[in-house]
Amino acid sequence: MNEKDDVSDTRLRATAETGASGVLAGAKIVLGVAGGIAAYKAADLCSSLVQLGARVDVVMTAGALRFLQPSVFNAITRRPVHTSAWEDWTPAAAGHVTIAHEAEALLVAPATANTIARLALGLADDLLGTVALASRAPLLLAPAMEHNMCHHPATQTHLQTLRSRGAVVVGPGTGHLASGMVGDGRLAPVEQIVGALRMVLGRSGPLAGTRVVVTAGPTHEPLDPVRFLGNRSSGRMGFAVAQLLIDRGAAVHLIAGPTTLTPPYGTVVTEIQTALEMQEATSAAVAGADALIMAAAVADFRPAEPETHKIKKRPGQERLDLRLVRTPDILATIDHPGLLKIGFAAETDNLVANAEAKLHAKGLAMIVANDATGTIGSERSTATILGRDRAPRALPDMTKDELASVIADELVALLSRRRESPAG
Repeated sequence: MNEKDDVSDTRLRATAETGASGVLAGAKIVLGVAGGIAAYKAADLCSSLVQLGARVDVVMTAGALRFLQPSVFNAITRRPVHTSAWEDWTPAAAGHVTIAHEAEALLVAPATANTIARLALGLADDLLGTVALASRAPLLLAPAMEHNMCHHPATQTHLQTLRSRGAVVVGPGTGHLASGMVGDGRLAPVEQIVGALRMVLGRSGPLAGTRVVVTAGPTHEPLDPVRFLGNRSSGRMGFAVAQLLIDRGAAVHLIAGPTTLTPPYGTVVTEIQTALEMQEATSAAVAGADALIMAAAVADFRPAEPETHKIKKRPGQERLDLRLVRTPDILATIDHPGLLKIGFAAETDNLVANAEAKLHAKGLAMIVANDATGTIGSERSTATILGRDRAPRALPDMTKDELASVIADELVALLSRRRESPAG
């Protein structure tokens, strides 16, 4: 086992011990905060990282100290906040070399034009620059500045230099800026920055080099131009699975039905509306993939002939008859050599028996069975995992993030056994 495997195992143990979900559990992050009006958003970012189980050491530039007091980050992290290479270090606040060497990622947010230039040029006359030079951890930057500063050739050159060295640049976004102008330069949303960090930390995970297709959400089968047949699926389960796979290093293609959720950072996304569109997109996406996880709630039937105009009620009309036809069973029809298939079964009765029948009928390696009435649209799930040649594994009630973590670990084990088997 190499050092990266040790780090991955440590994170998984931290996930189990703290209840935190994903690759950030137990991760050691250095958060560099530069001086700009967006510095106040770094407090929200820091809080999100801590809630996800990360250990965060904050390094503030002199400019950042003009906007925020170190006590803000000290209260959030319950750790010393570092502001100067010349401060009186204590055993609890080790020097820049220790901070740099322990870091698993260096995240600079906000990254001002000045800080970006200094990092690109390798200047080490403040603490953040010194830590950046001393660290071999991946560097992530979330730029925040005025529109013209963002698009100045010097800034773009410095960003390209940092990208060429492996840095990941998140954003910036477009919107209202501190000057009152509208343009590029807003700090990326906290969720996007956290997602990028999760993707970077997951690169050395057990699914590195693995391609997985995940389907999520409902399908909408049109009745007419304004109405459809659908279900209450939020897509939360499939999106959580996609995120936890990225945490473990997988390349994920997410095929999503109509949902209000934001796809995890780093996913390739195909948006669909109907079951037929999902079948077409999934069939194309699985070419060359290692696994398919079908978490979408696909309609079993669709209107045979959707109306081209809005259906109107007529005087005296008491009923409306609809003729429905079957939609394709996507999991059953996809049969690529070497593709490992995992399905879901949302049932209202005979949970294990119905799920086991689907497991064998559709050629699945594993199926996740749960009670449809308590799962669809909920943030939690009580599931049973069934596989071939194994006893059903009943899981306790848990969040969908926690269930997604279990599913991701099951996929790791299934792929590992396949590689180790003589036929694999």
